[in-house]
Order: sequence, then structure tokens, then C-alpha cells
Amino acid sequence: MPAAYDIRAGGDVKNKKQSMAELKLRRLNELNLRLKEDLERPRIRVSEASMSLIQYCQNTKDFMVPSLWGSVDKRDDPYAPQQPNNCCSVM
Repeated sequence: MPAAYDIRAGGDVKNKKQSMAELKLRRLNELNLRLKEDLERPRIRVSEASMSLIQYCQNTKDFMVPSLWGSVDKRDDPYAPQQPNNCCSVM
């Protein structure tokens, strides 16, 4: 005599839930690893970084701001148009 109720194979649902949980766990582990790497990154204080930037700007000549540094000789200026040499170049 046939059974009144058939037992369904519910293994697929359980496997899908388990694979979703494994996927979530893997993503959390990857996030945790990235956060640990961020913690290990060397850091400096903002005051130190700003002082370093100020010193660089004061000590490094900027050819694009002649009002601050004065006029620049054409041969020293990397942004000046280059004078064509009167020779040929072979490519």
C-alpha cells in the first residue's frame, strides 16, 4: 500500500544554506584580513605630514609659480619650449 505522504528529499535546501553560510564566512574572513593589513600599515601624525609638506614646498622651486620664485632661466625651466637642435635625429 502506498504511503499517504511521500518524504521529500530536502538535501538541496540544506546544502544551499550551508554553502551560503560558507560564502558569508569566507567574505568575513577576507574582510578581517584586509582590516588587519590596514592596522599594520605605518602611519604618521597629521602634524608631521603637514610640516613635511610645508618644508618641501618651501625648499623646492616650482617653475609654474614665477611670482613666488622669480623668473627662471630658459635652460633651467623644464616646461619651457625646447629649442630645435640644428641636427637630424634618426629613428
